[in-house]
Amino acid sequence: MAYLDQPSQTSSTPASELHDWRLQSGYLSTSGSEVESIHILLGRFLADRNSPNPLAECSLLENNQAFAWGHGQPLEKVIDSQAALEKLMLNPRLYRNSIAIIEPWEHVGHNPLGEPVRASVNVAYIAQKIADCDSIVFPMWSSGSFNSDQLIPILSAGVAIVVEGGDSSVRDPASFNGTNCTHQEMVELVEQILLSRSQTSAAALLICLGHQLAAHAHITLLKKAVVQVLSTESLVADANGRVLSALQRVCRRIEAVGESLPVKKGDGQVIAVGWNHPEFAVGPNETKEVGNRQLIPYQSPNLEDCDIPEDLILAHEVAADEHEGVIDTSIQYEHELNISMFHSDEVNEEAILFANWAYQLLHNALVPCRHIIANSHLSWLIKLPDALEILCSTTEDGKGVTECSATCINYRDFETKQVRRSFTCQFHPELLSDLRAIGVRQPPSYEELKRDDGARLFARLLYAGMQE
Repeated sequence: MAYLDQPSQTSSTPASELHDWRLQSGYLSTSGSEVESIHILLGRFLADRNSPNPLAECSLLENNQAFAWGHGQPLEKVIDSQAALEKLMLNPRLYRNSIAIIEPWEHVGHNPLGEPVRASVNVAYIAQKIADCDSIVFPMWSSGSFNSDQLIPILSAGVAIVVEGGDSSVRDPASFNGTNCTHQEMVELVEQILLSRSQTSAAALLICLGHQLAAHAHITLLKKAVVQVLSTESLVADANGRVLSALQRVCRRIEAVGESLPVKKGDGQVIAVGWNHPEFAVGPNETKEVGNRQLIPYQSPNLEDCDIPEDLILAHEVAADEHEGVIDTSIQYEHELNISMFHSDEVNEEAILFANWAYQLLHNALVPCRHIIANSHLSWLIKLPDALEILCSTTEDGKGVTECSATCINYRDFETKQVRRSFTCQFHPELLSDLRAIGVRQPPSYEELKRDDGARLFARLLYAGMQE
């Protein structure tokens, strides 16, 4: 079969290949594809598990037998050079009707067969197969970083942003060596993605390494907020200094907890103390998880058995009650959800509970003085989330393995009070149970995807994000 061998990936796009781009979005529909049709087709896919495919039944591998990026349609749009980025900038209809996929690493790891898994092709396949939604890949490991003033507006204007996994470790910056994008550059990119969620912007879905990068970025953003607020001497229109004093009191509380909060593993071992420790946000998992795992609803830690301050636990319970995170309700609606796991690091529960509490404190402090902050160098604080909810966990033999398997990042608009969401997950909803990339495995049919928990959850997250 032609699916067995994937060609090697080139490091940059030759100028000749830029002329091979489709300039109309969509591949399966002769009339093209736009945001509205994509949204409708996602809804149709999610309506049940047995309705027929409304799209043309033709192979997505017809012009790209290996289904590899840069080797033919529909995977021809690879933004691995400034020239490719500039061409994309000149064609806004393309990125507005596409998913932007960020790759921190060339693959997400090796599956049990020893195959490197480039999971981004699965994202592209599922989106195209079920909704004729194009994808554009940004292989940061190959291209290096771009000017964020050019990149972020493109990413945030599309259907969704997907930050894929990788075989490197957030807690070890040296593990990013050998690529053209450093650990720091990836963290800064994810920070910008977290700050880009605004009215009509694309929701983000950060997977595996992306999930871990998001956790780390939450902490670095909060540290930056604290440093900037505490170093500010005055604010325009804050004549008596009351606004700044109130914000500084909040930031001192955040700093005090951030610098002292311990992170413990299930066996009681303390692996980090305080937000300056490299393993505060992300640490080693108790057990490497590879293969299908059943997701279970997240349960708050028992106050009597942990060192997490009660305020952090209660703040999360309030967030969970106020917000709906899609994944948590999907677990309730479905008999069970079995999703592919593929990781040895995990996001620490303590870090997310802390970040949620800190975001809530900052948001509430900003509400009465937002008109003053909006006219200051601290205006970027308005873009921060207002809540961060842990949605689900995994267990093995009755013991918790990955407490923070997914999160919902909530952004409450200061004026309309409407909530926008982005999502992170440790698991890979785009991978089927065999953990193989499309092009290496037989491409799944529409009917097979309809029955797959991961594909359905991936579609549901896209569908929900597009409504906000």
